[in-house]
Amino acid sequence: MAETLVLIDYGSGNLRSAAKAFERAAGDLGLETQVKISGDPDAIAGADRIVLPGVGAYGQCTTALHAIPGLVEALQEATHEKGRPFLGICVGMQLLATRGLEHGAHKGLDWIGGDVVRLEPDDASLKIPHMGWNTVTLTDGGRSHPVFGKLPDNGFAYFVHSYHYRAAEEAHVLGRTEYGGQVVALVGRDTIIGTQFHPEKSQAYGLGLLSAFLEWRP
Repeated sequence: MAETLVLIDYGSGNLRSAAKAFERAAGDLGLETQVKISGDPDAIAGADRIVLPGVGAYGQCTTALHAIPGLVEALQEATHEKGRPFLGICVGMQLLATRGLEHGAHKGLDWIGGDVVRLEPDDASLKIPHMGWNTVTLTDGGRSHPVFGKLPDNGFAYFVHSYHYRAAEEAHVLGRTEYGGQVVALVGRDTIIGTQFHPEKSQAYGLGLLSAFLEWRP
C-alpha cells in the first residue's frame, strides 16, 4: 500500500531538494511513497510520515511554525497520538527542543527536552557557522536504533549551523560530531528522530538515512 510522506511547508527549508531526495530513496527501495509538500494541517494529520525541515534563525522558524493555525496541533496528533514516524532536519531538529537561545529565548516544541545554544568551539580558529563535511559517530543508542543503526558508524554528513542541541537526557542523543568539542548530530525518542546535518546534501550517507526512515515501521 502506498504511503504519504509530507514535508512541512512553513516558509523555511530546502523543500524541493529534500523532496527529490526522498523520491529517489523511495524509488531505489521500490516503494510507492507519495512525497508531498504541504502546510495544510489536515494533510499533516493524515500523513503516514512527516518531515520538518528548517533553515535560518530559530526564532523565525518557531514563530512561522506556530503562525499557521492548527499546524502544531496536527503535528501533535500525528506524532503523539497516532505514532507516525517523524524526522526533523537541521533547525527542524532543533525545534524539538524545549527552547532555542538564538537572539533571545524562544519556545520550541519540547518533544525532546533541552536547549539550543550557540556553538563555541574550543579551537578559536574554527569558524562559525560550522559549514562542511564532518564524521557522525553513533552512540550506543544510535547503533541500536532501527533507523540510525542501519548507517555506517563514522559516516560523513554535510552540516551548516551556528547553534547546536544540548539535550537534557543523554539517552536521547544518538549521534555526535566533532567541531572544537562534541556536537549533537542525531537525536531521537519513540517515533521521533532528528538530524543536525542535511541528509539531502549528504550524498550516499544521507540517502541511506532517508531510505532507513522510509523503511522504519515503529
